[in-house]
Amino acid sequence: MLKATYGWTIKLASHRKATHALGAVSFAESSFFPIPPDTILIPMIIAERRRAWWLAFICTVMSVLGGLLGYMIGALFFEEMAQPVLALYGYDDEFAAFAMTYNDWGVWIVLIAGGLTPLPFKVVTLASGATELNIIAFVLSSVAARAMRFYTVAGLIYCFGPTVRHFIETRLVLVFTLGLVVLIGGVIAVRVLL
Repeated sequence: MLKATYGWTIKLASHRKATHALGAVSFAESSFFPIPPDTILIPMIIAERRRAWWLAFICTVMSVLGGLLGYMIGALFFEEMAQPVLALYGYDDEFAAFAMTYNDWGVWIVLIAGGLTPLPFKVVTLASGATELNIIAFVLSSVAARAMRFYTVAGLIYCFGPTVRHFIETRLVLVFTLGLVVLIGGVIAVRVLL
């Protein structure tokens, strides 16, 4: 099944509408969609290394635009969706303290969590909107964080593309397992640190 999924992703990466799918996934992942754009970005760069920087640009722009949607959802629908739940459990006062702390550190949270950790970016965008983080600071730090992430991936795949592709194809189960371990380890580290 893993090899079939990998093959399907590589095939999608070379499809004529793959760039549109990459943009759509990058946009949606920043506010509500569970699958990260890397799942399409990496095979697309492996398939066509010369487009690495353009694909990273698409991911960055669409991710930031999707992040603005996540910010708006957090800002406009927080009272209707989250506030009643917080009040029910007696956390409304704690959220006010959290919002102040988040805004004190918000730019750093967006930069670090949005670019360096496996924490889903949608969590950052929704929290930024719910805590009313300055929108200009949010956008600027989102651009920096997402560009750092996607251009790093693009650069690594660009430099080591054929080697990486051969390694992935011959050791797919190992790569998948290591990726899963890194993801789980990152989530645990974020929970411990935050």
